[in-house]
Amino acid sequence: MNRNPLIPFFIIMAFGIVLTFVLSFKGLGDAKEMAKEKKGGEKTEQTAEFNPEQFYQQTCSSCHGQNYEGGVGPSLKGVGQRLSMDQIKDVIQHGRGNMPPGLVPADKADAMAKWLAGLK
Repeated sequence: MNRNPLIPFFIIMAFGIVLTFVLSFKGLGDAKEMAKEKKGGEKTEQTAEFNPEQFYQQTCSSCHGQNYEGGVGPSLKGVGQRLSMDQIKDVIQHGRGNMPPGLVPADKADAMAKWLAGLK
């Protein structure tokens, strides 16, 4: 039995070409939808409300510890007793020592400072 070994390769090649075109058109449709969202058209995702504790766990806990006990950065337990809310906000926005500035978005700095001032 002699079979032509090129036939499976041509079938796979044809399938690949068709798949490439289908995915290209799908991508074009997605690009149009993304452009609508950028222009302020219909938005599919809702912005979540800022949660300072969750933000801390995601961004700050690697240096300040899971339980605010400190580590690379200082302990944050009782920081509201050591610093005023304005001082806390200043450190959040401008950094201090090894802490880089701008980790918390500027519009969320007040909420983060208020939450940190309340830590015991």
